[in-house]
Amino acid sequence: METRDTRETRPKGPIGRPRGFDADAALEAAMRIFWEQGYDGASLTDLTAAMGITRTSMYAAFGNKEELFRKALDRYTEGPASYVARAVREPTALGVATAFLNGAVELSTRPGCPAGCLGVQGALAAGETGRTARDTLADWRNGGVGLLRDRFRQALDEGDLPAGADPERLARYLMTFANGLAVQAASGAARDDLQHVADMALHGWPLGG
Repeated sequence: METRDTRETRPKGPIGRPRGFDADAALEAAMRIFWEQGYDGASLTDLTAAMGITRTSMYAAFGNKEELFRKALDRYTEGPASYVARAVREPTALGVATAFLNGAVELSTRPGCPAGCLGVQGALAAGETGRTARDTLADWRNGGVGLLRDRFRQALDEGDLPAGADPERLARYLMTFANGLAVQAASGAARDDLQHVADMALHGWPLGG
């Protein structure tokens, strides 16, 4: 007896792509859905409706949901979260820390955008289906720690941090604090309140000679 393979396969071409398709705008829309709803909370129906395309077009242009999420996270890194890369270019370690936390507050409370941070709450509550996204975000956050750590190692070598300062711990302190700011923002905390807390976090920042 002949059997039929009923497994779903991904379309191999741009079938069903609407005229005037704007991949950049579609990816921006997907990023905002993931930011607001998280990986598991963002259904394909939500994503394609926001992107203004069919599932067939989504698969053809961006891949499956996991691949779309990674592309959306790249866009987030280069756009809303680009403050991290800018912060590590500050001339002093204290300047780096200040710019990093100020950027976290601004990002998490930005008008017209979802509250909080995609990199923090995007997959915190993800189940088994979201394990890859959860791991991707853990790697993303660790990448931010690495950028800060390397910059603070430079500051230590230059005497901008005192002897005995631990670049790894300073970097993780800032990232942990920024993650907390994002969670508080997602819970409705006001920007001014979060900014005051961020300022307090740096009162004991170690200074070099």
